[in-house]
Amino acid sequence: MPVTPAVSTAPLAAPLQAASAPVLEPAPQAAPTAVPEVAPEAPTPAAEGDVVESPLVGVAYLAAGPDKPAFVNVGDQVKKGQTLMIIEAMKVMNEVPAPKDGVITEVLVQNEEMVEFGKGLVRIK
Repeated sequence: MPVTPAVSTAPLAAPLQAASAPVLEPAPQAAPTAVPEVAPEAPTPAAEGDVVESPLVGVAYLAAGPDKPAFVNVGDQVKKGQTLMIIEAMKVMNEVPAPKDGVITEVLVQNEEMVEFGKGLVRIK
């Protein structure tokens, strides 16, 4: 018995309508407002001394232990090579030595603060 395909008389697709693209218009702009001028701040006095920078990334410890005194404090006289603080990196304690003789004028980090390479640690005059 031969099979003949059925032919449908229904249209396969509706004719396409030309769709118009949406027209983009710029959003209305608010009128520019005057920005109040900020008075310039008084210049801060330049800190005295050279900054000792962190030689590596790690945690800064200002003392050898929690019950120990700080290695240095502001106003302390230090000698070249004297330990200023310790930086712990990967469970290794690394001493940060004073690069020169002088007086500590500022401690720039807190105990147990995470420090990056090149971050200022102390200032020596």
